[in-house]
This record gives sequence, C-alpha cells and structure tokens, in this order.
Amino acid sequence: MRLLIVEDEKRLALSLAKGLMAEGFAVDVVHDGIDGLHRAGEGTYDLVILDIMLPGMNGYRVCATLRAAGHDVPILMLTAKDGEYDEAEGLDTGADDYLTKPFSYVVLVARVKALLRRRGPAGASPVHVVGKLKVDTAARRVFLGEDETVLTAKEFAVLEQLVVRAGDVVSKADILEHVWDFAYEGDPNIVEVYVSTLRRKLGAGLIKTVRGAGYRLETR
Repeated sequence: MRLLIVEDEKRLALSLAKGLMAEGFAVDVVHDGIDGLHRAGEGTYDLVILDIMLPGMNGYRVCATLRAAGHDVPILMLTAKDGEYDEAEGLDTGADDYLTKPFSYVVLVARVKALLRRRGPAGASPVHVVGKLKVDTAARRVFLGEDETVLTAKEFAVLEQLVVRAGDVVSKADILEHVWDFAYEGDPNIVEVYVSTLRRKLGAGLIKTVRGAGYRLETR
C-alpha cells in the first residue's frame, strides 16, 4: 500500500517514512501543503498522513479541498495543537482521524492500520443503499429518500460502521475502536448517545439494539 506524508518538519517526516517503509508500506514525502494537495489529488495513495501547520496551504484547507473534489482517501491529521476545537475542525473538514504531537510511533502505526482496515477492499462502492437510506462514504452525505440529513463528523462515523455491515451486529467495542480509536478512555456509553441521535435523525426503527451484543442496521 502507498502512503503519502505531508509534513514540514523534515526530520520527523523522514523518521516516519523510514519506520513505515520498514512496516512494508511504500511511502512518499512532501513538505508543503500545495505539493501535498497535488500529490494526494492524483488518487494513487491508500492513506495520507497530513500535518495541519504547513507552508503554502494548511492541512485543514488541503483536507477540505480533497473532500470537495470527491477524493475519499483516508486522512490522518497530525498537529502540535491540542484541544477539542482543533480536533472538531479537523474532522469536520473530512479527516478520518487525528493525532496530537508528540505521539508514540506505535500508536501512529496502529491508527494507520485501523484506517486502512476501515476503508475496506479496493474498489468497494462508496455508496450504500439500505431501504430509503443512502450513505455516500466518499462525499460523506446521507439521504433519506430525496431529503439530505446533515450529520456531525462523529455521527457519520458511527453510521458508517453500521451501514458497511448492514444486517450484521456491530459491537460497541468495534464502534469505539474505529470511531474513537483503541486508546479512548472516556465513557463507553458515548456510543449509545450517538446511536440515540442517529435514531432521532433517521428514524427510530433503523438501528436495532441487540442486547449484550451491539447494534444492527436493519435492512428491511
């Protein structure tokens, strides 16, 4: 698999590239936001590791521009900034995950592999239709019939985990790992909060609770 690192701290970028190549990935590195946008827009990468504070064009703009152009490549954002607002802004521009510097290399590799697993097999359709529900995972848009339903980044991420496995039971642990990552130490009942919100927005009968097992997106 091919990875693109967009990071202006050259020592860090080369260190990450060396480590990821040792993991078996093919890795390219650029140090400027505009170069990163151009390379990522070629559509030849399986994942982009994107710093936020970049010369030329910051990571938020790079990510938003890629998503607006229809590119669904997984994006892991890196930043030295810390705080909920920054994470929310990164995810709302279309990033799939967020890692604050300084970080453990082991954690970064785990996040990369988790994002690649979430993407699923190459060539999989980004549009999932379940009854009146249509979820476009590339454009990150949700429709009920002809009407679009606006979801937050986290709401969409939870729904995505259910819709790509529609009809199957998805455990709370799976949702936590893929949406909040394996290192999440908050209240696991946060999943129930988001499922409740999705039911309110999309219909109470769409997501069924399977007691002791998880949740299932109904296909009938």
